[in-house]
Order: sequence, then C-alpha cells, then structure tokens
Amino acid sequence: MYTTVNEDGVLNNYATEPKMYYAQYPAIWEQRKYVLQGVFATLLVTTLVLVGITVS
Repeated sequence: MYTTVNEDGVLNNYATEPKMYYAQYPAIWEQRKYVLQGVFATLLVTTLVLVGITVS
C-alpha cells in the first residue's frame, strides 16, 4: 500500500492498482452459450409477464 504524509501529518493511503489486461473476443462456443442464455431469459420473463397478466 502506498502511503503519503502531508504537511499537517495526515496520512493518505492509496490502494495498489491492479494490472490491466485487454479482454479477449469470445470464442464461437461462448457466443452460442450467450445466445442460449438470452433465449432462456427471454422465455422466463415472457412467462412471468403472462402469468402476472393472467392472475390479475
């Protein structure tokens, strides 16, 4: 941890910055997995909305 002291004796602590890295473009199997998750999420939300409308 990086610490400094100003002229009044007040300590300032600074967190260490994490090492930066660039994101990798997802592979084709990861893209398919994301599409499948989106389809299931859409079906779930649609079902919940339809059940809510039916009950009310």
